[in-house]
Amino acid sequence: MVVDIQRIENLPCWNGAAEVEPLQGGMTNTNYRVKDSAGKYVVRVGADIVQHHVLRFNELAVAQAASEAGLSPGIVHHEPEIMVMEFVEGQTLNPQDVGSPELLRRIIQLVKQFHTVTPKFLRGPVLMFWVFHVIRDYGAFLIQNDSSHRILAQELVELGNSYETASAPYDIVLGHNDLLAANFINDDKRLWLIDFDYAGYNSPLFDLGGLSSNNELGEKLENVALETYFETAVTDQLRRHFEIMKCASLLRETMWSMVSEVTSDLDFGFADYTAENLARFRAAHKNLSQH
Repeated sequence: MVVDIQRIENLPCWNGAAEVEPLQGGMTNTNYRVKDSAGKYVVRVGADIVQHHVLRFNELAVAQAASEAGLSPGIVHHEPEIMVMEFVEGQTLNPQDVGSPELLRRIIQLVKQFHTVTPKFLRGPVLMFWVFHVIRDYGAFLIQNDSSHRILAQELVELGNSYETASAPYDIVLGHNDLLAANFINDDKRLWLIDFDYAGYNSPLFDLGGLSSNNELGEKLENVALETYFETAVTDQLRRHFEIMKCASLLRETMWSMVSEVTSDLDFGFADYTAENLARFRAAHKNLSQH
């Protein structure tokens, strides 16, 4: 962290001396708030994490496009492993906020804008974050690295493959792919979307399913989200494809944690997180199988 702070202080984008303060949170990067004579900023520091399909050139491209689309804070400066953004005075959301029908509709409208408007501002190569490929890749990693979950990995990959078949045909949009409540900021006038580590082309239902599973929305609020996004009543086919992608989201999160047990040096209870998400995934899969 000392190295980060010294490097941040020496960035060429500051007006006068930079006051650097670490921010809490961040599983794939470290975050800092910086104040200079011109304003406040957030600095993200992070290298590629190939095992999780996090490549910083891709994150930067999407962050710049989302900023130009007016959906995310402006990018002030960037260089290898560092991105400096404008600081937004506001509150990050929590799952209880997402559970408000009125706010949920605003969130869904923002997500749909990201899906449809941001690609118009993209430049250069951008990744596809195809969740079923990610699941297969995680499974291979767990087996090759002698993970304690290696025996379970093949079963999970086969379930992912079955979801891929059952959820066709697909629409493809530019997905955020990590719709945690904390990745939305409310400044009391509007909502902002942040943190594009996992962004890439994917099914829109993966974002909607991830938003639900990350915030435990329940069927009533899920219908609010689906009706707002698709601007129509929820059909049986749409509901089933959504449930499949919700399962895929929980499966990816479970296997993300399994891989992180092997690769991460963060002081975080990944084993407990794996168990929690595996149980939630099993419950969602059982519900899908019954209906």
